[in-house]
Amino acid sequence: MPNTFPRRAGAIIASSIVAIAVLFALYVWVVLHWSYSEGERAGYLQKLSRKGWLCKTWEGEILLSSMPGAIPERFTFTVRDPAVVQQLQGAMGQRVQIAYEQHVGLPTSCFGETEYFAEKVIPGGANPVAPSAAPAASR
Repeated sequence: MPNTFPRRAGAIIASSIVAIAVLFALYVWVVLHWSYSEGERAGYLQKLSRKGWLCKTWEGEILLSSMPGAIPERFTFTVRDPAVVQQLQGAMGQRVQIAYEQHVGLPTSCFGETEYFAEKVIPGGANPVAPSAAPAASR
């Protein structure tokens, strides 16, 4: 009887470790495939770089300008789709519109340094606060 206890304890520990690993994998899958919020932001593409020591991810930054002369707000995002990376590389320094999904609760930065993941990019577009776009004053 004393010899069966260690084998049973080993089986319980092994099955507990497997259960924890499966639950963790399920949690990561849910967090990556179920977005907390979705939206769009428009601004000037300031930065796009591939970062990370072990897990390389594409990280970008656009400057959002609300009105002329105001200090622009920075919006940082992560890109996982290589096609979106190519579009962004061609639009560096230009105005872009980014459709994104927010994924809250990611357990590690291997998926991205931010919780905002760019899904689609539309380069160019009209700048609603540009002086040239302002309506002419009537005389």
